[in-house]
Amino acid sequence: MSTFLMRRAVGRNVLRGVNFLPTRCLCSDVAAGGGGGANSGHAVERDAGHEERGGVTTKQYDVAIIGGGMVGLALATALSSIPLTKHLKVAIVDPNPALSLRNYYDKSEMPDSRVSTITPATISLFKDVGAWEHVQQQRHAFFDQMQVWDYTGLGYTRYNARDVGKEYLGCVVENKVLCSSLLLSLLQDADSRKTIIPAKLTSMTIPPKSPSSGSSTGHTVDKLSGMAKSDEPFEQIQRRQLAKLELSDGQHIYSKLVVGADGAKSHVREMAGIKTSGWNYSQSGVICTVEHTMENHCAWQRFLPSGPIALLPIGDKFSNIVWTMGSDDSTRHKLMSVDDFVEAVNHALDHGYGPHPQSSSLDHYIESLPWITGPGTLSTREHFEVPPKVINVVSERMAFPLSLMHAHNYASSQVVLIGDAAHAVHPLAGQGVNLGFGDASSLAKVIAEGLSLGADIADLALLKKYEKERKAANVTMMAILDGVQKAYSVDFGPINLVRAAAFHGAQYIAPLKKSIISYAMGDQKWPLFS
Repeated sequence: MSTFLMRRAVGRNVLRGVNFLPTRCLCSDVAAGGGGGANSGHAVERDAGHEERGGVTTKQYDVAIIGGGMVGLALATALSSIPLTKHLKVAIVDPNPALSLRNYYDKSEMPDSRVSTITPATISLFKDVGAWEHVQQQRHAFFDQMQVWDYTGLGYTRYNARDVGKEYLGCVVENKVLCSSLLLSLLQDADSRKTIIPAKLTSMTIPPKSPSSGSSTGHTVDKLSGMAKSDEPFEQIQRRQLAKLELSDGQHIYSKLVVGADGAKSHVREMAGIKTSGWNYSQSGVICTVEHTMENHCAWQRFLPSGPIALLPIGDKFSNIVWTMGSDDSTRHKLMSVDDFVEAVNHALDHGYGPHPQSSSLDHYIESLPWITGPGTLSTREHFEVPPKVINVVSERMAFPLSLMHAHNYASSQVVLIGDAAHAVHPLAGQGVNLGFGDASSLAKVIAEGLSLGADIADLALLKKYEKERKAANVTMMAILDGVQKAYSVDFGPINLVRAAAFHGAQYIAPLKKSIISYAMGDQKWPLFS
């Protein structure tokens, strides 16, 4: 308790040294955008370089991050934590009024239904930017085991962190906790040059490039002012090379680089003219928080005819449900009584739709072959277990449509996309937000590398380096998740046998099991034997 109070006192002292503006704040609690707090006020740096023109406020920034959810805040904190990028003036533009929280979320409150399963790679990022210490003061739940099976009863796979010499496979954290932890880390950096603007982006103008020099021409400003370039103030000449962003509160801001972190329906992506490919799954995800009679330390996932259901520990005796089903079924499950929903969940996680997997004589024989199971792979000898019973629903039940989306380009002239603005995946493995955090980390490092070489942070060649790196990782994961989703959408005898063989391979072939674990944890780049 004394440590907690000390952290609170240090936080207040840091914030006293930062200028405040009475504004609303961001970091949405919606599933796509992340979580946040609920008081008023922002810690911001007053921008000495702004001007008042005809009653319209204009300011200049190096980076404008559109979207203040988890991934947008992760980029801002990453830029603040790297010495080469620490000096950059960054604006975070988002109207959501949930970022003014100055305290930790109370662990005694019921867990929110919007959670993320973050990997050890993401945890490393949070530690690097100074946000993990804030997560540790709030509700979070590590899990070191996972069980995956399907309704046919033909096979199952168990994973254990000790198979790869780790303490845990992942950690389940409420989105609002992740978001507030990133914000607190950003606010406690006294040298940070970050500004939060509580407004929506209404329009974006990217200056065209001169065919001869490659520099911005700013012809729009010339027509409005009627001035020759030589007669213009230096500030105007410089501003014409920047992206112009018009905001819903009447402000016009200018930025060298615009980052779209505004979700799967990204306005930045649309305004930049970046095309996408993808499809809807004709499925919805139902999420909620449930209660058990005992604490849960394992992540469970069962593939049903309509889609997977996952049970994820969130601390104490609570778990989070992520249940994929048809759109009509999702509406019905949202509206049914608590007792009926609890019965449906227990039915889906236990004996419903098919029998429990049973170990056969072949399984016992394979277990006896060390050249297959390998030394130290504990989970190859772990037998199927029934998940803990659900006794109550303690949060709102929410549903959201599922789809796959991928942007053709992550970068264009002075614009770059991260997170769901660049890619959206099926939630069956909980990897979507981890891909977004990977984007934020990669982009911050690429910008730092560019600055070290004297490059412009908005240089397209520099941004394409980020795109090349992240596209390879994201497309691979998207293909795997889409393939799994489609493989378990078909109930056909031969395909069922193939799935059973895959379960047995992942359960008993030690190198395959370890490779799957390491890839899912973010410890290796490619899914197999890399």
